[in-house]
Amino acid sequence: MLFVNDTELSLRAAVALVNSAEPPDTLTDLAQLDAFYKRHEFTGRHDGDAAELAAMRALRPVLRELLTAERDDAAELVNTLLADAQAVPQLRRHDGLDWHIHAISSDAPLDRRIAVEAAMAMIDVIRADELSRLSVCIDGECECLVLDLSRNRSRRYCSTICANRNAVAAYRARRAQH
Repeated sequence: MLFVNDTELSLRAAVALVNSAEPPDTLTDLAQLDAFYKRHEFTGRHDGDAAELAAMRALRPVLRELLTAERDDAAELVNTLLADAQAVPQLRRHDGLDWHIHAISSDAPLDRRIAVEAAMAMIDVIRADELSRLSVCIDGECECLVLDLSRNRSRRYCSTICANRNAVAAYRARRAQH
């Protein structure tokens, strides 16, 4: 494991939230919001209403900027997100999970909790100088983010769909040359 478990979970959720904005948008209704909440195993407050959905959708470009920023810029964005949320990091243990960091109350709105969790995760990424683990999919038709947690830093595509599309295109190009 490259990062501690809560860092990886927060990064995965942040990347998934950012990528939900790419066509087709997969965060357009309350059912999709509920599914996102459950899929990423969030705990705490979940209003499940239109205001929460709008706040989550508005968070996507903020997280995209954070996750694609250069190291010094990312550090400034982390500091801003944490200060805006008045984050106070504390160790917590709940729901069968061992000690991990929470920096905002579980009663805070979901979008603020996700922003703070992403900022806290980016602290680990920045300190380890591992920003290369975050990139944009190399598929020319895709703008999704890639979180590469592989040992050999080999992940270049956001999904098997993009990887397969590029493999088929490369195969067809090779066949056309013969």
